Amino acid sequence: MLLLCLISLTAVAQNPDTAALEAQAVSLHGLVEHAPALPLHRTGVKLKPPGPGWEIGYPSSVAMDKAGLLYVLQRGDKADPVLVVDQNGRIIRSWGKGMFQIPHSIRIDPSGNIWTVDASSSMIFKFTPLGEKLMEISVGGQPAGKTGFTGTTDIAFAPNGHLYISDGYGNARILEYTAGGKRLREWGSAGTGPGQFRQPHGIAVDDSGIVYVADRQNGRLQRFDPTGKYLGMWANLGMVTTVSFSGGALWIGTQQRNEPTGAAGWLMKIDRRSGKILGHIDSAHGHHVVNVTARGDLLSGARPDTVLWFRPAK
Repeated sequence: MLLLCLISLTAVAQNPDTAALEAQAVSLHGLVEHAPALPLHRTGVKLKPPGPGWEIGYPSSVAMDKAGLLYVLQRGDKADPVLVVDQNGRIIRSWGKGMFQIPHSIRIDPSGNIWTVDASSSMIFKFTPLGEKLMEISVGGQPAGKTGFTGTTDIAFAPNGHLYISDGYGNARILEYTAGGKRLREWGSAGTGPGQFRQPHGIAVDDSGIVYVADRQNGRLQRFDPTGKYLGMWANLGMVTTVSFSGGALWIGTQQRNEPTGAAGWLMKIDRRSGKILGHIDSAHGHHVVNVTARGDLLSGARPDTVLWFRPAK
């Protein structure tokens, strides 16, 4: 048995993929060490059930409106999926029971509408801030015979009002829709080459219309023009899980690729022209989906039932 264990350990040590991931981790730490720590203070907002029978689950994604209210998409089956919460964690209103299978991402568009993404059904919903459903998009195309995580992952809004959706669990593609929900095009396929994906998990569009995709399992951030033409990638930023653009700044959540998904990592501010790390925040939590306010506050969820809010210290 001891000999078998030694052989196994030797095989792991000599595995070129393992060695490459370890080398990438060392390089990533070097980049972080040479980037400034950002002066953002972390506040944990614990979500408070409004009464008996409620049990809040994992906040998969959190956004904040201009009035400072938090919009939380949570996965517990003993509470509504969409929670509107004040900054003390008190639930003001909620909705969405029965509409979601795996709540994944929540975003607020420039007009203040609330958009949600389901990672199993591939349903996209648009709501008013009060929870009135305005639109639904059934992306479809999930692999037959599979259940669970087989659907869409995120949504982003272009300056012209178009919608870009990452379809990253069962598929490996990006889709573009009009503001009215008409599909225009899609691109991408499974693989490791330029313009290919292994789990496109997050998406953002900047004020020039450039599309950024967090290609999680390939460990890179890819860039495209509005029509899907490949523009380049940054493959030195670790396992990029999420990307957001707000207030002229590009942000990502990432971690080392040689650790389990959801391990400790960083929130990073990235130069969108060079990919240079402009600043970082160390985090003990993996950041599944990150939303950024216009003034630069960052929001994400943490297990089991807490909102993480990064903002300038008072």
